[in-house]
Amino acid sequence: MDKLHKLSVLAESAKYDVSCSSSGSVSRSKTKNSTGDIHISGICHTFTADGRCVSLFKVLMSNDCIYDCKYCINKCTNDIERATFTPEEICDITMNFYKRNYIEGLFLSSAIVKNPDYTMERLLYTVKLLREKYEFRGYIHLKAIPGSDSALVMAAGEYADRMSSNIELPSKESLKLLAPQKTYSAILSPLQAVNQKLIESKQDKAPKKRLFVPAGQSTQMIVGASPDSDGHIIRLSQELYKTLKLKRVYYSSYIPVNNDSLLPVVAEPSFLREHRIYQADWLLRFYSFTAEEILDYGQNFNLSIDPKANYAINHLEMFPVEVNRASYKMLLRVPGVGIKSAKRIINARKWSNLSFEDLTKIGVVLKRAKYFLLCNGRHYMGMSFNPDNIRDFMLMDDSVKRKMSTGIQLSMFDINRNDYSSSVTGEY
Repeated sequence: MDKLHKLSVLAESAKYDVSCSSSGSVSRSKTKNSTGDIHISGICHTFTADGRCVSLFKVLMSNDCIYDCKYCINKCTNDIERATFTPEEICDITMNFYKRNYIEGLFLSSAIVKNPDYTMERLLYTVKLLREKYEFRGYIHLKAIPGSDSALVMAAGEYADRMSSNIELPSKESLKLLAPQKTYSAILSPLQAVNQKLIESKQDKAPKKRLFVPAGQSTQMIVGASPDSDGHIIRLSQELYKTLKLKRVYYSSYIPVNNDSLLPVVAEPSFLREHRIYQADWLLRFYSFTAEEILDYGQNFNLSIDPKANYAINHLEMFPVEVNRASYKMLLRVPGVGIKSAKRIINARKWSNLSFEDLTKIGVVLKRAKYFLLCNGRHYMGMSFNPDNIRDFMLMDDSVKRKMSTGIQLSMFDINRNDYSSSVTGEY
């Protein structure tokens, strides 16, 4: 099988992994003959219509898997075309694509070939070859193989900018049911090992020949393949951020690629549910919310309204707040007030009391915030809102409701939709 045909097979097999963040790394030392460079804020990246990053050369080393995960297109019992790249082939394609400006870096993963250690050894050899023989100094995101020896994972971390190990299913029960050859301990082991090494690297002030995973690590969970609730998912994410210091947890809507009685029957992926979980994730990381505040354990998100607005409606005893006196933390809990606009409010009100007109100039989305704010003791345009009707008022203006009523799947890049900016920036 020639390289081009292998590429078509293995790039197609890699498309279901969404945890390919490309930001947050730092430059590696360059030599006269080295190729590629990265930026302190990460490399450039673009997104597909459903929000997935496509800036990297995203490929599997092999799709010839020994595991039989019910939800995976590459499971060993599937009758699909199999292919495996050699490390040299991956390096050759990466260098050629990079020199032609087709890509900004490499996202390399693999199905489990023969056993976890063998697979991790091949991945390690590939990135080592890229760095040392081809002197590639561009961005590399590498998958750590669950169940492989931690020494191999640590060695690979010396050559990668970011590493990730996919949790995939949010609970041990779901993993046992849908991926019985995997264990939670094996999946968490690479994440724990990389986290410990990162802690040690920060404490070690001595000059280092190589940087260890300078862009940190991430993971991915599949949403909808198992009955796990959104409340359970965001609690797991909160724990991962807290204990393992992950840079990102990615969420991927379950896409039905296999027929199995253990899998749910869905007409199409629920990208709106995925989007709501991403919004909640943003609240965890940047808005000082806890998972317990956002959603009860066994519940799923209301798809017709975003998690922040849902929180505000369920805690109307805290609102409205006076914009000229409220704390930064309290401002962040107001729908329509993002991180940037909250900081601008804090700075601007040092000089004078703010009006609703000032808030519009600052960047507050009054269409959402007007129900929860007072300016100089007054409601927006002198109106008073009945707490029982606020949810109805917000839904009345929400294009998401109109799309849901017509059965149209939400597009993350519909410029007529209120959620557009939060899809891209997380500000809402």
